[in-house]
Amino acid sequence: MNWLLQAMAPTFDSISNGILAMLLKTENLLRIIPWWFYIIFVAFLAWKATRCLSTTVILPLSLILIGSFGLWKLAMGTLAIVIASVFLSLLIGIPVGILMAEAKGVEPIVKPILDAMQTMPSFVYLIPAMMFFGLGKVPAVLATLIYSLPPVIRLTNLGLKQVPQPAQEAAIAYGATKWQLLKEVRVPLAMPTIMAGVNQTTMMALSMVVVASMIGARGLGQEVLLSINRIDVGRGFEAGISIVIMAIAIDRITQGFARRWDKAQR
Repeated sequence: MNWLLQAMAPTFDSISNGILAMLLKTENLLRIIPWWFYIIFVAFLAWKATRCLSTTVILPLSLILIGSFGLWKLAMGTLAIVIASVFLSLLIGIPVGILMAEAKGVEPIVKPILDAMQTMPSFVYLIPAMMFFGLGKVPAVLATLIYSLPPVIRLTNLGLKQVPQPAQEAAIAYGATKWQLLKEVRVPLAMPTIMAGVNQTTMMALSMVVVASMIGARGLGQEVLLSINRIDVGRGFEAGISIVIMAIAIDRITQGFARRWDKAQR
């Protein structure tokens, strides 16, 4: 294993530097933005996604609770890790899902790997990330990336396979090429299912935050871990509630947009 680490050290350093630069820029941007902008922005997204007045009011107001706990800065650190992890998951997962649906020989290879990834305990993902990248935010992002990757791959593949055959035949009859069929017909019609994959990937990334705090990821997960070590129930409860609030807000907004997309396609 030592020879591998030495031989691949420049590659690992490049990956680490790239992820760290992206993560720090995201975190700095999130912390520069004033808290009241998040309240307005979440209210806007909630209304656009759900058209429900109660959701539009409750979700932004629940964010104020995070600030009242004094955990806003840590919440932004957690959000930065989630954004970086989900972005990389989608960057890898959606093309792999499309490849599984389009190329016959890919699914038999990828599916067993996904099965193994989804049955493996979340703590196990920390080992290779820590072994290759040490401690800190970068291995936390990579462990979260690997843990949250399977849903978007599976649901992208499933969505493309569930596209109605008559719609595809109509596009082919009008002279659509294979690329046009994928871009203009199959992906748009599969988008509600793909959005469900994005939702599940985001939820899994957020659930990994507490586990990733064991290898140096700061944020709300670290607060939960410290509260467990110090048997500080109140501190752990506040951090846990903050994670739940973020999860509910992201879940309601992403699910709302998925439903609206589904209605628009019908």
